[in-house]
Amino acid sequence: MEKFIVSARKYRPATFASVVGQNHITSTLKNAIERGQLAHAYLFCGPRGVGKTTCARIFAKAINCQHPVGAEACDKCDSCLSFNENRSLNIHELDAASNNSVEDIRNLIEQVRVLPQIGQYSVFIIDEVHMLSSAAFNAFLKTLEEPPKHAIFILATTEKHKIIPTILSRCQIYDFNRIRVEDAVGYLRYIAQSEGVEADDESLNLIAQKADGGMRDALSMFDKAVSFCGTKLEYHAVAATLNVLDYETYFRFTDLLLRGDYVNALLEYDAVLSKGFSGQIFMGGLNQHFRDLLVAKGPAISLIEYTGSLLEKYRQQAAICEPAFLFGAISLLTEADSKLRTASSQRLLVELTLMKISTLGQKKNNELTAPIEAKYDLPNLDAPKQQPVAVAPQVVPTPQPTVIQEVKQPTVAPAPTPQPISEQVPTVKSEPVAKEMVIEVKPTPAPTPISEPMPAVTSNAEVKQRSSVILGGSLASLLDKVSNPAEGEGKGSTIVIDPESEAKMLKVKAAIIKKMCADRPRFVSAFENIEFEGNVVKLAVPSDALQDELLGERFWILKGIAEMAGVNGSLDMRIEIKEMDFKLKPIKLEDRIAHIYKAAPELGYMQKALDMDFE
Repeated sequence: MEKFIVSARKYRPATFASVVGQNHITSTLKNAIERGQLAHAYLFCGPRGVGKTTCARIFAKAINCQHPVGAEACDKCDSCLSFNENRSLNIHELDAASNNSVEDIRNLIEQVRVLPQIGQYSVFIIDEVHMLSSAAFNAFLKTLEEPPKHAIFILATTEKHKIIPTILSRCQIYDFNRIRVEDAVGYLRYIAQSEGVEADDESLNLIAQKADGGMRDALSMFDKAVSFCGTKLEYHAVAATLNVLDYETYFRFTDLLLRGDYVNALLEYDAVLSKGFSGQIFMGGLNQHFRDLLVAKGPAISLIEYTGSLLEKYRQQAAICEPAFLFGAISLLTEADSKLRTASSQRLLVELTLMKISTLGQKKNNELTAPIEAKYDLPNLDAPKQQPVAVAPQVVPTPQPTVIQEVKQPTVAPAPTPQPISEQVPTVKSEPVAKEMVIEVKPTPAPTPISEPMPAVTSNAEVKQRSSVILGGSLASLLDKVSNPAEGEGKGSTIVIDPESEAKMLKVKAAIIKKMCADRPRFVSAFENIEFEGNVVKLAVPSDALQDELLGERFWILKGIAEMAGVNGSLDMRIEIKEMDFKLKPIKLEDRIAHIYKAAPELGYMQKALDMDFE
């Protein structure tokens, strides 16, 4: 029986042309070889299984080839044959994961001095170089920077950030990319044909997706699938072997959620859990599925890493999915995924998320299946038509234009829903012989203006319930101005300033401070130093937070001051942030801390020295 060799070793690339998915690396190395511009140190970095060590071996073989074909090795000379048989003395490989001490680097430096027997260069490949100790890195610096002319170092690592900057500065750095799904599928198809294995596109796509950009991982999964399925890879068998949810599961879930069928969606989720998959894996896969459907709706379909019939399935399902549904589903799944680890019942959280997504699909179906008469409040055209009745043209008086003066108020009541025309105009039964008909429409009487002034402000909750309030006047005067505008005023509102605003507010200053401190204890530090200048109320606060709160309550504060002082005009507020002495006890924590520091500075020094917090 012939000894089995895993695909990752059997089909390991031996030339630059056979390297998968790293054209930017191979083309650069080939140009350097052809032009003779070889550096003394290279650093190959990137994810696992993308070809770093493979490219290092191909590069070392090519630069020592005695009869190169362009930048590729001939595979016929003594140097190439010794390399293929693993007996070349010009190529030295060191695993830094197990040889990371200073002594190992010293032995490497002794080998650097030896001249190559065949070829021009001695190539030293150090794999997982980030595992070297700090002392080993320092011992390696001088040799790496100024090696002999015949020595070339190729360092390979998956964690470039762990390498010290002095090493990075001495190397040419090459960053390897993840293998794209389409590139991995093409190489897997080539290997399947070479091995006589029949495989469909869905199976190869699933293996490439599961490998997550690593070609070595993809080849290991391919061997595992062949061991289970034999010479014919079937999609469902491959999914069971790799222990992943197949694409059909997510397609079924999408169809159920689009229909709003959350009951069957919950049953499907129970079947997923019974197969041993966690809720986090399921939600992550479903979220990725919705993302792929979203980008498959336009020219961004190239962002989907699928090929063949699977890509066509995504295109078909994306055509029946509204973007609003996909956006909402992705948002709900992302929010639930962040809560999944701390949730007391993960299953309940996933089921609740599925039910929320199904409501998005049900809403979409309702909008699509609802009759147009219900959506736009139109008469039903399918109803039996009544016989037409001869009616003379109606004489309707021309409505007079109504002048509406715009007034800024804190809240605006929603406009009443317009009634159909059939409800506004009364139905009139016509006589058989009717020559003229006049319909009298009585206008709705205007509401009687309120003549009583607004009561004084007693509490913040009571103030917020009154929305029809304007500064410096009563509601009766406001309605009177709107109903009967004075001549020359036009349609715009005029700002009125009471010339006695300052005098009136000074008379009740003590009452204002007492009232505001009683109703708003949070604003004590601001109102204890209140000042008036014309129609401007000037306040001083010690912090930005207090200033923001005062600005948020600005309307209600000025309204209360205007009513207490009897000001018949507009008021304004000016807030200044500055250090101040508190006459009354501050309320908020930061105000109290500032007050303590002002009274006893030594406490501040003690707090900083001992690193204490106030509570």
